[in-house]
Amino acid sequence: MKIFLILGAINGFLAVALGAFGAHGLEGKISEKALGTWDKAVTYQMFHTVALFVTGLIGMKIQSGSLHMAGWLFLIGIIIFSGSLYIYSTTGIKTFAMITPLGGVAFLVGWILLGYAVMKFL
Repeated sequence: MKIFLILGAINGFLAVALGAFGAHGLEGKISEKALGTWDKAVTYQMFHTVALFVTGLIGMKIQSGSLHMAGWLFLIGIIIFSGSLYIYSTTGIKTFAMITPLGGVAFLVGWILLGYAVMKFL
């Protein structure tokens, strides 16, 4: 499950970079509400970056299809949830905000699968 450790490192870097960009590059350029949306995207990306690392580390001990799927769902969730919020906060296009919940569902299912794998195999 080395892939999830690599994806975690990439997403950790991106979350820090995008957080800094929001704090320094977007301040005064978008509304406070939009900046709050940007911050929420960064927060969820970082939390699920940690989930990618946990998935990768557990995957070094056990082989589980549900664990593998959890890792991919965390990545898909980051892309859809955080990605749509990044775009929405900078463009205001509501269509992007409407797809955000799909990323949230990916996160939820990922957590369920991670929990299942832990209960079954550890």
